[in-house]
Amino acid sequence: MTITLGDRLHLGIAAVPTSAVEIVERKGLGHPDSICDALAETASLALCRLYRQRFGVILHHNVDKALLVGGRAEPDFGGGRVTRPIEIFLAGRATRRFKGVALPVEDCIEEACRAWLRDHLTALDADRHVKLHIRLRPASEELVSLFPSGPGTDPILANDTSCGVGYAPLTPLEMAVYAVERELNSRTMRAAHPEIGEDIKVMGVRTDRDARFTVALAFVGVHLGNTRDYLLKKSSICEAARAIAGAAFGAEVAVELNTADLPPDRLYLTVTGTSAEAGDDGQAGRSNRANGLITPYRPMTMESLAGKNPINHVGKLYNLAAGLIADDIVRDIDEIEAAECYLVSQIGRSIAEPQAIDLRLRSAPGASAADVQPRVREIVTAQLERLDRLADDLLHGRLGFDRWPLRTPSKGDTAG
Repeated sequence: MTITLGDRLHLGIAAVPTSAVEIVERKGLGHPDSICDALAETASLALCRLYRQRFGVILHHNVDKALLVGGRAEPDFGGGRVTRPIEIFLAGRATRRFKGVALPVEDCIEEACRAWLRDHLTALDADRHVKLHIRLRPASEELVSLFPSGPGTDPILANDTSCGVGYAPLTPLEMAVYAVERELNSRTMRAAHPEIGEDIKVMGVRTDRDARFTVALAFVGVHLGNTRDYLLKKSSICEAARAIAGAAFGAEVAVELNTADLPPDRLYLTVTGTSAEAGDDGQAGRSNRANGLITPYRPMTMESLAGKNPINHVGKLYNLAAGLIADDIVRDIDEIEAAECYLVSQIGRSIAEPQAIDLRLRSAPGASAADVQPRVREIVTAQLERLDRLADDLLHGRLGFDRWPLRTPSKGDTAG
């Protein structure tokens, strides 16, 4: 495929995140919103595998709507019980019959989602504590007609008019917020502290050079003996979080954990390690953006990636591609210190030909962004040319949204 960027590529100056205040948030994998995103994405990938296994191609689907209705629980030291299960509703559009063959799409999705719950929420009983409601309907003929009819179809047409954004590199505060949640939710940390639940949320606030982190962490009651035990382990985990944040931020930081606690009666104690058991509900699209963070001081889009098909849904593809383009520019071009990328699609047009590509670059001292324009164009073109391969990258774990970098983590990354 030959792509000509023409006058669709615009270059500007990247915003410099040097304001007096910076705010960054990350919701961990056990947060109700993150659970919804994860199950929507799990459902999409399960359908991709089912379609390929049966027919050799990925068929049309979008399962990006998910709602979690919290249950009821009675947590206690040494145990506790769930008295009303969590209910999760997954809704979307999927190809249910192809070439005269009926497909078990609901069974496929339910099996994959329960497997995800078992693998990632260690204190949750995926069968007893969760009721899954899967509601799939056929897609409209207009959208199905935009979907490629088979492998090698050229061009692949966008099924939506949407905007994708990405930026690089992360600020020290962004790296610190990301690191705190990932490390607290890592296998290594959980082996040392089994009382840590997967529902962890980190809010980082920087004022000038001072950074403060507020961490909400669901404790699992079965691994705690009493209030004193809770407070001792809370203090130990808080110190670990402070060390993680300080190392990533590059300076001393302040960390507070479970600030709503009021011992001995009010503690963040759970049965399952997630507030979804009683305290909170969840919805797809309300968790982290493509790079695993919520960054109101940086370019963001309301578009949710999770559950959208990886073939022609630009709501997913353009957010992934924009992040990869920005990352490649900063990593590969020494003269560029920072990059922001904005991609805008148009429904019915080739996904490889955005109607607008806006790049905002910040040059290193003494360098000019205009001088590196040919290399920038090469990077943009290369990423647009491989949009049709992002599905394979997602299916094989070489690429993943909600983590940074978007590419496969290094061998040292032990996050669960």
